[in-house]
Amino acid sequence: MKIKFSESFSQRLNDQVDFISRDKPLAARKFKSKIISRIKTIPPVPYSNRKSVFFDRTDIRDLIHKGYEVVYKINEVEKSIEVFGFVKWEENPF
Repeated sequence: MKIKFSESFSQRLNDQVDFISRDKPLAARKFKSKIISRIKTIPPVPYSNRKSVFFDRTDIRDLIHKGYEVVYKINEVEKSIEVFGFVKWEENPF
């Protein structure tokens, strides 16, 4: 399966990395690297993460990393993982 990142996910992730880097640049780089590494582990077992709390669908999942939720959709037809959400403590994230 191929991983696709939405522009909104990339922007939100980069905004968070920029915020962290103001105080701890090395920690920000490690944070981004770890999240990307975790996302790359999804394709072999895409349904291993919990069903999304934001959507009532089995093909949308939440990967949790240090309190952040990476929301992705499993597209069986295109054989892809569409990563579109990056949230932490938001009531209406989408």
